Amino acid sequence: MRILSLLLLTIVIGTGCSSQKKADLTSTQIEYSAMSRGYFKKIVVQNQTVSVTNGRDQQPVESKIDDAKWNKIAVEFSKINLDSLSALKAPSEKRFYDGAAIGNLKITQNQKTYETAGFDNGFPPKEIEKLVNLLVDFAKE
Repeated sequence: MRILSLLLLTIVIGTGCSSQKKADLTSTQIEYSAMSRGYFKKIVVQNQTVSVTNGRDQQPVESKIDDAKWNKIAVEFSKINLDSLSALKAPSEKRFYDGAAIGNLKITQNQKTYETAGFDNGFPPKEIEKLVNLLVDFAKE
């Protein structure tokens, strides 16, 4: 009986923590940008809305994010340690010789901004790769 009670308590606590993290995402802004001399892309996700800008002088195009995609973003976001975001190492260095645009992920939560160092567009650090790929998918639609 004690084991069952302990197991039930663990499940309840774990569920409470994950729903808290998901609730935090509604007030969180996630911004992915990629730029070079001739290339500019900016994707901003906030509160189930995405805004995509495909050029420096262009207006952003906004659209609603469906629940299934939003849940995928929430799951991948929950796996990220925001405090270590700035210390992530890029897996390649093509941006140093104009071989790739410079990618950047910026997350603003509770008036605090967390930002990665620059990395090659298309080759994000492993720790944020799935989240970045979900964001980049919006620009392809």
